[in-house]
Amino acid sequence: MRTLLVALFLLLFFIISIPLYLIILIIGLFSPYQKAKISQKIVSIVCKIILFLSGVKLTVMGDSNIPKDESALFVFNHRSYYDILVSYASLPKMSAFIAKKELKRFPFINVWMYFINSLFIDRDDIRQSLKIILQAIEMVKGGYSIFISPEGTRNRKEGLLPFKEGSFKIAEKTSCPVIPVSINNADGVFEKHVPWVKKAHVIVEYGKPIYPKDLDRDIHKSLAKYVQGIIADTLEKNEASLEF
Repeated sequence: MRTLLVALFLLLFFIISIPLYLIILIIGLFSPYQKAKISQKIVSIVCKIILFLSGVKLTVMGDSNIPKDESALFVFNHRSYYDILVSYASLPKMSAFIAKKELKRFPFINVWMYFINSLFIDRDDIRQSLKIILQAIEMVKGGYSIFISPEGTRNRKEGLLPFKEGSFKIAEKTSCPVIPVSINNADGVFEKHVPWVKKAHVIVEYGKPIYPKDLDRDIHKSLAKYVQGIIADTLEKNEASLEF
């Protein structure tokens, strides 16, 4: 039943999106910032509706750790398509996702990702990946925050995949804080029982800001491993709080 409700809502949103595309494109001609801001607000509302229809009980912790007056690099563990939904449903800041290039092929979804200034990365193309990281650096300098999974792909195994150092260049080159984002049980909504959507308790915790320039030299050299450890510890802590 939940699967059908989500599918019907997505169909309805697809129909509504057609006139919205034109309106947002016109807004973008006058103010690209307002285009992204309005688009993110719409995406946030849509994500909340999908979570509601999916029966997700969302617990958000540590949102007071999100800096109000500066951009940030949000790094999260990635196990589910619902990670993006719970992120945009809980994130108060203007943020762009760095997503895998394959998502550009999904009609309807790719347009909204374009509207919210998502960047599409080809992990197998070093030159293109570097170009995307440089674009992200410029976006942070321009006031946007960036959301990225240092694992590089959706993890289908237990634990965490190794965090890639390149993801953290965005913070190192801009001096923006790194915010560890720990997401528990998002895969309990869909991936654990594909193709059915089932209710689940999902916990999202935003960790304390980490400023690379303030870290000891040894920790700074292994920033990816350091942040991975924080997320791993938080996931383990919050696992006990999940309601099934």
